Amino acid sequence: MRILVIGASGYVGSRLVPAFLDAGHEVVAASSSAPRPERFAWGHRVDWARCDVTDRAQVAAALEGVDGVCYLVHSLDRRSFEDRDREGAEVVRDAVAASEVTRVIYLSGLVPDAPTQDLSRHIFSRLEVEQVLSEATSPTCSVLALRAGVVLGAGSTSFEVIRQLATLLVVQPVPSWLEHDVQPIAVSDVLRAMVEAFEDDRLTGSLDIGGPHVVPYARLLADCSRAAGLLRLRIPVVLVPPALVSAGAAALVAAPFWTVSSLVQSLRHDMVCRPGETWVPRDGRPLLGIRESMARAFGEPGSTPEAALPSDPSWTSTRVPVLDELHAPATVRAGAGLALKKARTVLGALPIPGL
Repeated sequence: MRILVIGASGYVGSRLVPAFLDAGHEVVAASSSAPRPERFAWGHRVDWARCDVTDRAQVAAALEGVDGVCYLVHSLDRRSFEDRDREGAEVVRDAVAASEVTRVIYLSGLVPDAPTQDLSRHIFSRLEVEQVLSEATSPTCSVLALRAGVVLGAGSTSFEVIRQLATLLVVQPVPSWLEHDVQPIAVSDVLRAMVEAFEDDRLTGSLDIGGPHVVPYARLLADCSRAAGLLRLRIPVVLVPPALVSAGAAALVAAPFWTVSSLVQSLRHDMVCRPGETWVPRDGRPLLGIRESMARAFGEPGSTPEAALPSDPSWTSTRVPVLDELHAPATVRAGAGLALKKARTVLGALPIPGL
């Protein structure tokens, strides 16, 4: 199958493309910016397309000659992300309807068991994109949304927010709503689910994908501190609204402000897979657990899909070379590193040596 990966240069896309290639598929790698094949070890093995999902001409051109579409676009890095994500989904839906595409898969997010009006903007937007893309379903084209919660791996936005908070805060306040459950999944297993889904077009609608463990968010934070070899004190606190925590977390970590704010607002719900509507690997291999996934995330760059890659955003890096000679506790070095990365984000990626 010839698969168009929209969002190929992003976190999941940069790891999914080689998984598709290893499975015998041809890949067209698409991103909204000009192609830069040299950034990726697999860059010379694929065709490239520039594809802003809100540009109908670019999307139509990218779809020429492909059999399947893998849609990985999420625009959390801006205030009005819902509008852009909806518009992009509508453009892709219309282009698919006018093409020869036979399979569309969207990486969505877990949807909690809550009234629609209670969903966070982030979750509601993912669900809305699902619904728009599902309208591309026809007798010749099947559509599937794979719903994932926290994706474990260096470079994953949700994991990086957890990692940076776990590393930076010696004393970690734990609001009562952080006792909601989460079912994280290793990025290796996300890739496995995506590859399998393209090989079985009987899977349609939506399917949840999650790892083998369900834990409270606070436990996930603790496991991340442990994986980093850090001792942290967690103190329960009450009456702290998610909006306040999201603003504070966004100020502390190096990720884009609107990304962090939107993700933290989603923590007020249980984010677990639906019984009977959850992906089960066809090959029978066990799913990676939380601790093994985190150990891989802190491992040698490029050694596993969970480990960091050179193509990951600079703000996700686990080390800052200019601070390697700083004789100070790990927390101090981590705090200084995050401050430098945050400054670089705000100042527009100025060439700070060693970052």
